[in-house]
Amino acid sequence: MKILLVEDDKTIASGLEYSLQQDGFSTVLCHDVASAQQVLAEDMDQFAICLFDLQLPDGSGYELCKMVKERGDIPVIFLTVIDDEVNVVMGLDMGADDYITKPFRVRELLSRIKSVLRRYQKPSQTKTTIDIDTVRIHTLEGKVHKNGAEISLTALEYRLLLIFGSHIGQVLTRNQLLEQIWDVAGDFVNDNTLTVYIKRLREKLEDDPGHPTLIKTVRGLGYKVGD
Repeated sequence: MKILLVEDDKTIASGLEYSLQQDGFSTVLCHDVASAQQVLAEDMDQFAICLFDLQLPDGSGYELCKMVKERGDIPVIFLTVIDDEVNVVMGLDMGADDYITKPFRVRELLSRIKSVLRRYQKPSQTKTTIDIDTVRIHTLEGKVHKNGAEISLTALEYRLLLIFGSHIGQVLTRNQLLEQIWDVAGDFVNDNTLTVYIKRLREKLEDDPGHPTLIKTVRGLGYKVGD
């Protein structure tokens, strides 16, 4: 997914661009209203979401938000140092989908981005069961069976397994897993805690937890379920 990032502080912009790219997004970076307007005029539909700094050297993010919302249905998040209710409400009234006040944690911003993107996804047919070798996830009941026998999982263990089951064949980085678990649970889950949950899932689901074949480690990248 491609993100349009408009931020005049080049240090902040560079850090954000790097973090977004590390999380799998591609980015187009602009430092002012004029260059962003040109990019939007040429090909706005290439973007999945826009991040607009509110205060820019030649205008404001409001102008860009108005342009985006008049021409299409692309989500907008404001980045602002102004923790002012009037400004926030004005931005939301213009059609902005969310805002985040600087300074912020990158992980929080990524969580907000993914939350907004989910709201824009078109409804799709939800699978009622997901099979991973001998393990079956019953998504409607929130239950998991292995070889027909029910396996008891905690809420976060189940959520982690469901994430794997929804991305069969894909390598998921530890950061991607942390983002999705933290976003849904509403709690901060650190890297060490993720290691514990992976270990517990393997103990409950693998025939030989010491040599896992369901949740495979891809060295230097992350984890993968399925081929």
